[in-house]
Amino acid sequence: MHILKKKKLCVGIICGGFSFEYEISLRSAIYIAQSIDINIFKVVILLIDKKGCWYLRDINFEDLLECQQDDTCVSIVLQKKLHKLALSCNNINYLSVECDVFFPVVHGSPGEDGALQGLLRIMNVPYVGSDILASSVCMDKNITKCLLRDSGLLVAPFRTFYSNHQDDINFADLVNLFGLPLFVKPANQGSSIGVQKVFSDKSFHQAVLYAFSFSNKILVEQAIYGRELECAVLGNDNLEISVFGEIILPEGDTYTYCHKYLDNVVQIKIPAAVDNIIKGVITEVVLCAVRLFHCTGMARVDMFLTPENKIFINEINTVPGFTQNSMYPKLWEATGLSVRELITKLIDLALERHKY
Repeated sequence: MHILKKKKLCVGIICGGFSFEYEISLRSAIYIAQSIDINIFKVVILLIDKKGCWYLRDINFEDLLECQQDDTCVSIVLQKKLHKLALSCNNINYLSVECDVFFPVVHGSPGEDGALQGLLRIMNVPYVGSDILASSVCMDKNITKCLLRDSGLLVAPFRTFYSNHQDDINFADLVNLFGLPLFVKPANQGSSIGVQKVFSDKSFHQAVLYAFSFSNKILVEQAIYGRELECAVLGNDNLEISVFGEIILPEGDTYTYCHKYLDNVVQIKIPAAVDNIIKGVITEVVLCAVRLFHCTGMARVDMFLTPENKIFINEINTVPGFTQNSMYPKLWEATGLSVRELITKLIDLALERHKY
């Protein structure tokens, strides 16, 4: 008697892109490919280079970060084939891979702002993470904060400026409005890229120019003093929330890109020490925020908890980092869901959402 084996689903992990988070995206792809349940799934890696060209990458973990166009990294053409997306290599005619579901981990633009989600939606294929609207809105800090504020949730008071109105930015007016220090940040970058904390007129103008080098729209925010907490969210209609994690910085420091990925001065405490009453309040705030934008699949919500127990939402990340050091998988591991189980759950959610 022959037992028919269930065919493995092919998961296309999409990474790279042309944002400043390119390397983090590749590291996320490696970690997912290494952690996925190979009894259920087979994996291909789709690499988008910094010029926007797509390549089918052989899974060679050791040299993916130094990937160049070679015999294991061939350019591809995307073709719709029934309910799958066929990846046909235009320089190797016999090579074709059909993907059943996609796992985008292209951080920043164009993978987190709705552009990649729009392409996959046009192709009518299932993919992990939020749809176009939630992705594009949550990528724009200005729009995110406006909608959160208008829904009654707390955000740091802020002003928004565009590059063609730089002459309207007045340091003294902003100090009178928000006090010192001020935070200056690009409106659409992740991983704290381009964010600076300023105390003086000179450093403020340098920070403004620096932020505008990443985006044509920037935010100037009032500093919020409190504990930095993060929470992971999982689900489509029925949302699950992880334990909370706390970012503990040296006194007076700011959570920067270097702190996240390059040095070891930051202490991560999981689970964060929060009493049950405040946990309940934070949970309600997180659920309201995620439902407001109709985030699906996965999201990470970053917030501040002040000494007065006020909760200020700082950011909603729809394509959170997925490296071995990233908060999103770490929070779920601490909640009792292994990385392998988490990846399977996210793929199941993508397939579930695609049915509707």
